[in-house]
Amino acid sequence: MNIHFASSIFLLICFQFLIIINLFIPKVDTCACHSSGSIIGKAPPPGTCNLEDSSACCVDGQVYDLYDCSPPVKRRTKANLTLQSFDYGGDKGRPAECDQKYYEDGDLVVALSTGWFDRERRCLKFINIRGNGRRVRAKVVDECVSSGGCDDAHDYEPPCGNTIVRASKAVWSALGVPDTQWNRLDIHWSDA
Repeated sequence: MNIHFASSIFLLICFQFLIIINLFIPKVDTCACHSSGSIIGKAPPPGTCNLEDSSACCVDGQVYDLYDCSPPVKRRTKANLTLQSFDYGGDKGRPAECDQKYYEDGDLVVALSTGWFDRERRCLKFINIRGNGRRVRAKVVDECVSSGGCDDAHDYEPPCGNTIVRASKAVWSALGVPDTQWNRLDIHWSDA
């Protein structure tokens, strides 16, 4: 047998073996999102924290994780839906970041965690939300800040988790969730 022929056969077998191994070994997610740090909460000054719509105030001494990223967006991205009022005088007290406007509770609008908000790249674009056996299309108008919190700039609220979609009352209604349960809901979302 020719040595070149034998080495060619050997390389072919090795190549096929690598292909087979690659098909069955689970892939490691190289886009994993890890905490970028933490902050220690400070109690807000009296009368400065808005508790509307299940919002929370920072707790003195509580450690909060910060995130500059969110898990990768896929066709069905898992998230937690929470409630937010985008109306004047609502939860945030400020206009939406994307266009400096306020939105009524009847508007289908959302805020996305910092990583998904993607430095305003999703501003005024639509996403599809699936939850409670239904689907709704909503416009991204704001960021749910995961990279900071517990100060005046963040309304003395803790940092947003990195898998949060904060939605108006209209989104919750469209998903058919009774208003007594508008707190947190496991959902899937995708770009529209």
